[in-house]
Amino acid sequence: QVQLVESGGGLVQPGGSLRLSCAASRSTFIFNSMGWYRQAPGKQRELVARMPSGGSTVYADSVKGQFTISRDNAKNTMYLQMNSLKPEDTAVYYCSVVEGTGPYTRYWGQGTQVTASS
Repeated sequence: QVQLVESGGGLVQPGGSLRLSCAASRSTFIFNSMGWYRQAPGKQRELVARMPSGGSTVYADSVKGQFTISRDNAKNTMYLQMNSLKPEDTAVYYCSVVEGTGPYTRYWGQGTQVTASS
């Protein structure tokens, strides 16, 4: 089992910044994909950004140039730097990893609330 714990959410003024963290219970080297998703009230969960192993990082069009995904393998942690936050970015943010190929398992964190409001 892989445990994922998100942190760093909170209330921020529009135009402000937050950095979300996702701590994994095992080395991030072994994951085939790592990413961030979000779910706003009344909407489906959507991809924000992901880093596939051996592939190019993918961002949702709505956050390109605004959010940056990264990781620190030594700390078993991935991050989502969120700049220029807008009210439309308000959502619960989830980190997720994929372990394995073909038969694979996806793990989710519990989510952290991000609210951009004045």
